[in-house]
Amino acid sequence: MTDDALSRIADALDRIAPPPGAPADPLAHPAYVWRGERLHAAQHFEPLPLALLTGIDAQKEAVLENSRRLARGAAAHDILLWGSRGSGKSMLAKSAIAALQAEGETLALVEVAPDRLESLADLFALLAPVERAFILFIDDIGFDGDAGAARALRSLLEGGAEARPSNMRLYVTSNRRHIVARSMAEQDDPVNPRDARDDSLALADRFGLSLGFHAANQGDFLAMVRAYAAHFDLPFDEADAVGWATRRGGRSGRVAWQYIVELAGRDGRSLAEPASD
Repeated sequence: MTDDALSRIADALDRIAPPPGAPADPLAHPAYVWRGERLHAAQHFEPLPLALLTGIDAQKEAVLENSRRLARGAAAHDILLWGSRGSGKSMLAKSAIAALQAEGETLALVEVAPDRLESLADLFALLAPVERAFILFIDDIGFDGDAGAARALRSLLEGGAEARPSNMRLYVTSNRRHIVARSMAEQDDPVNPRDARDDSLALADRFGLSLGFHAANQGDFLAMVRAYAAHFDLPFDEADAVGWATRRGGRSGRVAWQYIVELAGRDGRSLAEPASD
């Protein structure tokens, strides 16, 4: 086969499966995504303004202060944000980082998928020498049927040769306070279910801060809607908002945002949607 033919075959293969792009500069972007191999710059990192997150003032202050400490090189905690779905856990983590970036702090968010935890040691090694603070954000973790992953994350959080470096901390969201499987049938060791449960409890204990998020009452829900509506200059009727929540089967920050999207749609307007919680 001639060199020209080989060159054409190589070009064709490159078009079918192009070589991976260069990793993102860890000093250049406000947020990143880690997919287990390379750092990617996050597209459209535009979380809601922190002031719009209502009904979670204590949690906001805790996350903001802890993140500010990390950004300034002081001791800071890993954080577990747990509780009701749609209550603002993930949005708070992102909005707090954006708020500090607006103040001039240089910390960044790195989102890590829960199924990429085995690659965290590689991410630690990549970011440890960088002169910047990083929040490693793991959303909606559960470990159902995988106590081994819980043990691995526990080791990385505290102790072991590959514990996370001082310029980064983990912010993890979960719908359950102790990150345990919903039933004993989901545990990975049916002979010793207590061992799997204890592993998950020990993991939750490794977080220096554990912040609970609870279901909103009607007053909290209307306060959320009111804040969003004022920000986007949208009139609303309280009875209509309550009816929306009733039809949705619950009251939360997510449902409040969905109602605002409905109001904007009725008015023929578009909104930049925040990341889901």
